[in-house]
Amino acid sequence: MHVGVCKIWLTISESHSLKQKRQVVKSIIDRSKNRFNIAIAEVDALDSHQHAVLGIASISNDSRHINRILSYVVDFIEETYLAELTDYEIEILF
Repeated sequence: MHVGVCKIWLTISESHSLKQKRQVVKSIIDRSKNRFNIAIAEVDALDSHQHAVLGIASISNDSRHINRILSYVVDFIEETYLAELTDYEIEILF
């Protein structure tokens, strides 16, 4: 069994309130959950108006599959253009 964890840092420059930020983050989370079989949540920078950190997890019996899925999620979030993806890291645990 392998577990993949991804942490994504986002900048939401057009957000001027927590309500606007949470609307964007909720949209990204819902779209990602619907498209991929992953667990995803906002995990840091909860009180920042223009920054968000998302945590993503996936489990499989093949580490290459997990790496591929998490890479697809990163690309998908970047291509939504709802927020600027500033950084990410993927870690596969055995």
